[in-house]
Amino acid sequence: MTLAACLIFFFFCSAYGSRKILLIRVDRTINPATAEYIINSISKAEAEHVSALVIEMDTPGGLLEATRKIVQGILGSSVPVIVYVAPSGARAGSAGVFITLSANIAAMAPGTNIGAAHPVGAGAEDTSSVMSEKVTNDAAAFVRAIAQKRHRNVTWAERAVRRSISNSESEALKQKVIDLISPNLDSLLKGIDGKMVETSEGSIKLETADAQVEFVPMNWREKFLGTISDPNITYILMMIGVFGIMFELFNPGAILPGVVGAISLILAFYSFQTLPINYAGLALIVLAIILFIAEVKVMSHGLLAIGGIISLFLGSVMLISSPFEVASVSLSVIVTTVIVAAAFFLGIIGLGLKAQRKKSATGIEGMIGEEGAVISEIRPGTVGQVLVHGEIWKASSDEKLKAGEKVEVESFSSWILKVKPKK
Repeated sequence: MTLAACLIFFFFCSAYGSRKILLIRVDRTINPATAEYIINSISKAEAEHVSALVIEMDTPGGLLEATRKIVQGILGSSVPVIVYVAPSGARAGSAGVFITLSANIAAMAPGTNIGAAHPVGAGAEDTSSVMSEKVTNDAAAFVRAIAQKRHRNVTWAERAVRRSISNSESEALKQKVIDLISPNLDSLLKGIDGKMVETSEGSIKLETADAQVEFVPMNWREKFLGTISDPNITYILMMIGVFGIMFELFNPGAILPGVVGAISLILAFYSFQTLPINYAGLALIVLAIILFIAEVKVMSHGLLAIGGIISLFLGSVMLISSPFEVASVSLSVIVTTVIVAAAFFLGIIGLGLKAQRKKSATGIEGMIGEEGAVISEIRPGTVGQVLVHGEIWKASSDEKLKAGEKVEVESFSSWILKVKPKK
């Protein structure tokens, strides 16, 4: 009987892990990769029946659709979710406001801030006042629903969306936006121990004091998707894709540049859906490529090349429209890419076209201009024999040629070489 009780107790403890907490860190923009990381962590926490999931967050914001998925995952979690804006100097901006408000426990470290959740449209979106108002109203309704669900300051939440207000941690606590301020994770877990929170499966009493904290890093897929969602990486992938495919088109059979270019473009297109792409900027980049190609084929004395460089630079600057530095392309990356692109199109592709126009060095065409020697005398209107490339050919000439005389091949017709004296 005692053995059975011990086994049951051991099974219960191992199955529910009541003193274990999972910790994840979000220190980048909110995008599909970030959403996948958080949602997968929630699923892991539910599967392991841990006491809570802590999201340590520092974000300038991100995509509203990805934010909605994260909020849905947090509100639907059977495990308490704690959002901790940390370390000092961190922020929960824009999308971070929605995520923080949706948590069972919202906490901030000293020297942090939260707010500025007004939706910012991408460059390809309708920027009319009507559409802007629709987007803002939708975001305001969304944040109100979250604040009401978690019994937080609904008025502040709506003002954060409509007026882009932002508060420090002490102001946020005073206005009941967050639950507490904690200098570190240990003090946070001790401060919330014993509190009752509402999950999808009902009320739960938090048991977080002295709990074992396990950090859950991003897996390789989440890291990869997060990396290619970086604006600088996306921009570089797009340019590699363009270079590779153009090189393949001008030098058929190279294969590798075409394959690398196609893969890079597909990855760039994936990232485009996670970034606020300005299609006017994308159109300028396409125009730049056209101008570079035209410069190679048309003698414009460099005017088309200059226009292509200017168009590529302006398009690159305009490509990603975002008020956040972490969600825009670095100027140093743009300048470097523009220089490399100009050198590529005017140098590499120019050499490729020059090679295509070059006289063939093989086959019959390759014999034009070659030297040979007369084997049998050739008179105008008659056919003799010449030795070219170690082969004996029938030959004709407009001049009289004696045996042994040096000749040069002028043309070829009906398997008869036309030759002339070598000068």
